[in-house]
Amino acid sequence: MDDLDEMNSPVSPISPQKRRHHDLSQDDDEDEDALAEFAMDEDGDQDDDFDGGDGEDDDDVDIDMGNSGVFSPVVADRDRDKTHIVSFTVHAVPAIVETQTREANHVATLLGTQPEHAATLLRAFRWNKERLIDLYFNDPDATSATAGVILDSRKQPRPLVVPGFVCDVCCADDDDLLSLALSCGHRFCVGCYGHYVETKIKDEGESRRIQCMQRGCGVIVDEKTVEQCVGKDVLAKYKDLLLRTFVDDSDFYRWCPAPNCQFAVECHVTPARLARVVPTVTCQCGTTFCFGCGATGDHKPCTCWLVKKWLKKCADDSETSNWISANTKECTKCGSTIEKNGGCNHMTCRRCKHEFCWVCAGPWSEHGTQWYNCNRFDEKEAVEARDHQAKSRAALQRYLHYYNRYANHEQSAKLSQELHSKTEKKMSEVQANSTLSWIEVQFLRKAVDVVVDCRTTLKWTYAFAYYLARDNQTALFEDNQRDLEMAVEQLSELLERPLEPEADKIAELKRVVQDKSVYCSSRREVVLEDTAKGLLEDRWKYNTDAQPAGSAGPSGGGSSSSA
Repeated sequence: MDDLDEMNSPVSPISPQKRRHHDLSQDDDEDEDALAEFAMDEDGDQDDDFDGGDGEDDDDVDIDMGNSGVFSPVVADRDRDKTHIVSFTVHAVPAIVETQTREANHVATLLGTQPEHAATLLRAFRWNKERLIDLYFNDPDATSATAGVILDSRKQPRPLVVPGFVCDVCCADDDDLLSLALSCGHRFCVGCYGHYVETKIKDEGESRRIQCMQRGCGVIVDEKTVEQCVGKDVLAKYKDLLLRTFVDDSDFYRWCPAPNCQFAVECHVTPARLARVVPTVTCQCGTTFCFGCGATGDHKPCTCWLVKKWLKKCADDSETSNWISANTKECTKCGSTIEKNGGCNHMTCRRCKHEFCWVCAGPWSEHGTQWYNCNRFDEKEAVEARDHQAKSRAALQRYLHYYNRYANHEQSAKLSQELHSKTEKKMSEVQANSTLSWIEVQFLRKAVDVVVDCRTTLKWTYAFAYYLARDNQTALFEDNQRDLEMAVEQLSELLERPLEPEADKIAELKRVVQDKSVYCSSRREVVLEDTAKGLLEDRWKYNTDAQPAGSAGPSGGGSSSSA
């Protein structure tokens, strides 16, 4: 019991001043409320089966199904005002189809045209209704022509028998030959048109930009015309493609990346805001992903552009180049890369046999008799060479510092997810050796979920910190990062300990695990909330590694100094 009490002790003594900086001024009532919420969440799992899943906490985002396949996330009152949480809605396919139809009918009413023509206009403008209406009322003919629409109600496409008609494709001229022409007037037989449209849909996966068969004509084949040309199976695929392009074209919709998932998420975070907002959303199927970049999982507090830079840095060979720069030199004559494999400074290039000094890179012949004690340290070229090598070593060490911790938490999070199966076994043991019900032992599963969430957050805090310039804000961020890290390590150690079967030990274990889980969650909230507010307020300053050449970066206040 002494060990458990020690594990439950605060991470480190915090002075009143530091406590204010860390946003830890919580009174006893708040702590009791947090514990009560944790217990209430536990009791709410009565109908839940154990789910190893991907480690996401199923209680973080509940989904409430409304009418027509629209699912709205149920956000707890305590989370509504949190800066790092964004609002979103999950849509099923019927709801998306209804949205398309509603938008097309609305625009058709405003423009006084057919719904299928309005839908074609909207697709040409990526469903940006406001921009379409603005341009249309300024110049309706040019806007329609750009979209491939001819608004002429007298030329509605329908199969007709035209006396004396000869199809230019198959040369058919039967008296009862059905032919079809769009509003542009280019006529072909129904068989050729059907084959053309079917090929576009089945072989090319085209839907919204199927143009007239006539070479050079840009008029679009609308939905009603497609219905007259193809069979049910091809028509079903056509409508599915239209549905997908609606989501793909919209700035406010994104398909869930989970395999075989048919849900789409609506979130009104514009691309321009992604430099200051991390829009993490959760689908109805339980998959958490970033609405901005589509990455699976939660990469808060890193913004999408930083995630892209960090992953590229980790994936390419730039750090191999850093190692070569820090540990090798180039022959001053032929440029071959040379690694020093002994203590002697007298180097001989194997390729061109050029002899030079490792220390100053000067010709060895100029060193006189003092071959093994170069005294040319004050020469400009030697100083520059040593400075460059020292900077390369420092840059490599700095990168490895952050990458090793990033990779460690990534690996630990994966191992913690594997801990779910072991936890289920431990839950059965706890239930067998105590009076606790299956519902009451869910605290172990929830604690594992907390560990996974916290380690995922910690992983990305190191990527975020790598690009931060050194200032007081960064120091405070690292203090919060350290507090969370220490708390998570303590909770992980608790969960991995062998179970002591005594009833009083189990009761104490439950108390300590719940306390530490609540504390870890609160520290994670501090990190995420402070970082999110800093992004919105433009408080974070980035070092030169985060800045593209000739750019001030996403933040106008970004610093150009190197961390």
